[in-house]
Amino acid sequence: MAPKPTDEKSNPYLLNQATIEILAPAKLNLLLKITGQRADGYHELLSILVPVDLYDKLKIGKLEKGLEVYWSGRELPKGKDNLVNRAAVSFFEKTGIKEGAKIRVIKKIPVGSGLGGGSSDAAATLKGLNQLWGNPLSREDVERLALPLGADVPFFLVQRPSIAAGIGEKLQLIKDLPSFWYVIFSPNLMVSTAWAYKMVKLSLTNKDNHSSIEYLKRVIFNIPDILSNDLESVTLSKYPFLCSIKASLIKLGAIGALMTGSGPSLFGLFDSAQKAREAGKMLVRQCRRGDVFVVKGLS
Repeated sequence: MAPKPTDEKSNPYLLNQATIEILAPAKLNLLLKITGQRADGYHELLSILVPVDLYDKLKIGKLEKGLEVYWSGRELPKGKDNLVNRAAVSFFEKTGIKEGAKIRVIKKIPVGSGLGGGSSDAAATLKGLNQLWGNPLSREDVERLALPLGADVPFFLVQRPSIAAGIGEKLQLIKDLPSFWYVIFSPNLMVSTAWAYKMVKLSLTNKDNHSSIEYLKRVIFNIPDILSNDLESVTLSKYPFLCSIKASLIKLGAIGALMTGSGPSLFGLFDSAQKAREAGKMLVRQCRRGDVFVVKGLS
């Protein structure tokens, strides 16, 4: 079942006009360490993930039959398998429900940016459909559907600051993480996660204490000192102009700056809303090649 184009029309099979709305936040990787590669090709990692208040919104309603997925706000890449569609199909296959759904995604999170929008939308789809049909699936059932969709999807089910290990499925919630504001710069380009992982040289990634969960538990509240991303050098080597953006974030007062995920989005950490907003305004004036967001971390 393929997603419909963005010109949404009334569907005669809509069971009722009632819909649920669910927010799908973006995320930032405050740490991303590649710790190895499994025989099946998946990479083992250790990551600190933080949700932020930059959201896509999903509106979900019941249909008598079929699946319709519409998009507005931002255009998705052409010809690629869609995570919302895949999540919905997996839900209906697992539950055996014979009815269908109409899903509208209002996208604000840039596509292919390292901010996790697709994975967040997939998690929101699973949670929203389950809620709409009265929770036929247990939390464990939903978690089992999430991981095959993407490494970050289990994290977006909980939407809490977390340490992720394995291929993303082993999550430990972080309690009382310091509250930061973030200025995000997302350039007008997309980076393939598969490409970034393919290009990274595991022998050259840092094999230090950052690869230990025990170490992270000891220093988790000293976030500026543990900012690290093994994929950053890959993406910044291909797009060197991003190095100057990272430097600008520091000059504008960030207490640390890093690329998130496989990029190309960069972010700076700020200890107050005022400093972040002022830096965001300055960055908008300096950079005409992308979007600037000033957001707060969620806890």
